[in-house]
This record gives sequence, structure tokens and C-alpha cells, in this order.
Amino acid sequence: MPELGFCRRDCLVREPPSTVSADGEAVVTVGSLLEELARREAVARQRIAEIREQIAALESRLEDEHDRLSRLVITRETVEEILGEAAELVSESMETAESAGGGIDAAGAVPVRPPVLGVVTVPPWQPGMKAAMLPRAYRDAVEIMTDAGRAMRAGQIAVAMGLPDEAAKREGLRSKLKRLVERGWAQEEGPGLFMVTEPVAREVSGQGDGGSRDGIAASSASSPDG
Repeated sequence: MPELGFCRRDCLVREPPSTVSADGEAVVTVGSLLEELARREAVARQRIAEIREQIAALESRLEDEHDRLSRLVITRETVEEILGEAAELVSESMETAESAGGGIDAAGAVPVRPPVLGVVTVPPWQPGMKAAMLPRAYRDAVEIMTDAGRAMRAGQIAVAMGLPDEAAKREGLRSKLKRLVERGWAQEEGPGLFMVTEPVAREVSGQGDGGSRDGIAASSASSPDG
């Protein structure tokens, strides 16, 4: 009795329905062959559906792991940022103390105490403050936004700073930009769009002492005492 020889692993190997001819030989009809092919097609479709469900489950797990990795990277870089800024402030404080008095107090014996971890690394902006007073990453962001003269996204600023175009880098920089906004150095023009304030732009571009700032310089120049 003839058998179909093209069954796959997931198909049942069996003879298709057949009829018997007048001389007693089995004959596979076209209808029975089509039925068998349809059955195997249904089995293949079911198998494909099961595999797709497995892929969807794996993709969901993969997305969850990506989110977890992103949070871990952001946390690590935030800690490194805090520690780096604190170390930079300690170094700058020690240099200032050494230039002022050799790094010792009035008694000449006790070293000047450096700033402790947790100090405000981004001071609130006040007239006359320069970008050089900011930690390097913040200073670079302020200068880039000033040069651009328009609102920019965190990703654009990151690229201009030479940082890799990664989600963790963008999120870390976005937190810095938010801090600049909170301290009056920058403003958020729209969701995710940052630019420096006009007074900061004038200070950074060297126009802070010009006559355009609130008319102060102009009035001083016209004063008979000035």
C-alpha cells in the first residue's frame, strides 16, 4: 500500500484515505490527497502560531531586561557624576585655599576643610556669574546651547559634546539640563527642548557688561559721576 514520503517531523505519518479498485488495488483519489494536504497545512499553521506566541513572550522579556539595564546604567552614571563633581569641587577648593594661604588655616597647622559630598554643584544663577563657575559637563552644555542660539534636545547636545548617542547618556544629560533650569541657567521651551536664558546667553557670549542688559551700562555711561 503506498505511503506519502514528504511528511515533516510534526506531521503524522499515515496513509491517506484511499479507495479500492475493481481488481483489488488501493487507489489514492484526488479528493483524499487534498484532504491530507489540508490537514497538514492546518498542523503547520498551528505550529507557526505557537512559535509566534513564544517569540512574543521572549520579546516582552527582552524589553523588560532592556528597561532594567537602562535604569542600572543611569543610576551608575548618576552616582559617578555626583562623585566626579564632588571631587572636582574639592580640587578647586584646595587650589583656591592654597593660593590664598597655602592650604592651612590662620593657626598654620590645620588644613582647610574641603567641601563635603552633597554640596550644591550648580549654584543658582545671578547677574555676573559665568559658565566657568559650573562643573565641566554643565559648562559644556551651557556653552553649546549659547552657541546654537536656539532650543535643543538632550540628544543634540549630547552629540555636540561628543557623547555616544545612547539612551543612558541622553537621560543623564537631560537630568543635568533640568537642574540648569531649576537653578535659573536655562529654560525649557517645550517638552524636551532646552535653551539658556537671555541673561546667561549675554554673559557667556561676553555681552554681560554691554549696554543691552537692562540699560544698566547705558545709564552708567551717561551719569556725570561715571
